[in-house]
Amino acid sequence: MNDFSIVFIGGGNMAASLIGGLLEAGMAPEHIGVAEPDPERRAQLARRFPVTLHEDNAAAVAGADVVVLAVKPQVLRPVACDLAPALERRRPLVLSVAAGVRTEALRRWLGEVPLVRAMPNTPALVGSGATGLFAPPEVSESLRERAESVMRAVGLVVWVDREELMDAVTALSGSGPAYFLLVMEALEQAGIQLGLEARTARLLALETAYGTAKLALESGEDFAELRHRVTSPGGTTERALAELQQGGLVALFQRALEAARERSQELAEALGRD
Repeated sequence: MNDFSIVFIGGGNMAASLIGGLLEAGMAPEHIGVAEPDPERRAQLARRFPVTLHEDNAAAVAGADVVVLAVKPQVLRPVACDLAPALERRRPLVLSVAAGVRTEALRRWLGEVPLVRAMPNTPALVGSGATGLFAPPEVSESLRERAESVMRAVGLVVWVDREELMDAVTALSGSGPAYFLLVMEALEQAGIQLGLEARTARLLALETAYGTAKLALESGEDFAELRHRVTSPGGTTERALAELQQGGLVALFQRALEAARERSQELAEALGRD
């Protein structure tokens, strides 16, 4: 972890999460830099992390081995174009966590530097993220491993072998936390309607979601098998599941993810225009 230096362009929540994860994984703070134009945000980062802070992007990346583009997708083009001369001199690995911006657009803006795209999700903020990664064929195995080591600092990492699958990753895990939160909210409200106090309903929904995810992770069994195991014939769970299935829940999730993937594709087209 201390065999390379890393600089974050942008000091927002995702950058802060990755910095915290890297430090916890044993990376020396002197190997980490952040370029952030907002002085108030730089001051906040300085209070949290003993890393090197910069105001100027080009100066920050001068000696970096890895550059993480952690700015909003809408402002990535001007940031990338300004960085291009400095990056082309050293050719560090560029890891983009900007949602929806494809490698073709990044190449046009950055020039010929090794690129990896990452699609993390918001649970990375608490070290339990799920990240999809894609690298073009010319990116070496050692650089892929380096990108993976960075993103593993905040959770699970999976690779996809075709860039268009990043839209599916976005639809499933990128947007996925909102789906689960909606289900948790629905369970909470249903519990209240059944007479539970609001705090009790919230705690039961939270712990049930957490415990179920933990059970699935630790058992390693298929979701369907686990579901059958907790569904007693003729019992309460069986009747509740019948209502959900009759309501078309599975098909509804399929349509939801297809809609999210389609929107991801639309945004990628819009964000990649010059």
